[in-house]
Amino acid sequence: MNNHEQTPSTKEETQAQKPYVIGVAGGSASGKTTFTDTLAVAFTHDPQVFHMDDYFKPEALRPYSKAPITGKMYIDDNHPDTMDLLALRRDLAAAIAENQGGVIIVEGLLTLWDEELCGLLDLKIFVDCPADERIVRRLKRNMKWRQKFDDIAAVYLDLVRYRHDEYVESTKWRADFFVNGSSPSVKVVEMLVGYVEESRNNHQICFAKSKQRKKFFGR
Repeated sequence: MNNHEQTPSTKEETQAQKPYVIGVAGGSASGKTTFTDTLAVAFTHDPQVFHMDDYFKPEALRPYSKAPITGKMYIDDNHPDTMDLLALRRDLAAAIAENQGGVIIVEGLLTLWDEELCGLLDLKIFVDCPADERIVRRLKRNMKWRQKFDDIAAVYLDLVRYRHDEYVESTKWRADFFVNGSSPSVKVVEMLVGYVEESRNNHQICFAKSKQRKKFFGR
């Protein structure tokens, strides 16, 4: 047998030990990072968390885009090419291979847009928040970073809102659960944690029963 080949039992054991991967998506300033942090601390054991913002390319490598109405050029931080998604997928795949039976959370603007990334998720969550509330949050946040009000408003109105419709809003229907980004609920977090733990336990029970049957029938 090839050293890289797995017996059926080995494959099943690997699958049983596979971590549970949760994806969290949502628009800019929708509250997805806050929700992810709240969800992570609610688990008994600390999940491994990946934030897509950590995979921004250096500014010199990010794409420029032309605003559809004004024609102004902007660094497009809401375009897929501004993220090193290949590195994120590679790091996530490595974490899945190494993390036996735990929980992994991936959070970011394009979590449900990227086909390969989405295919690795066991549970998909979309943090939904109205556009007017998101722009107010974005203004407050970016002004703390010493950006000017007019500049923040211009890039949002000229480009960000169109990217949201193109890459974020259009993928929300892939989600298994929608979360209220305007008013996060403790009950929702508790329900999600309970659902994930039950799903993991059921998988382990089914695997244990399968092993018992095979042992009984001499397989």
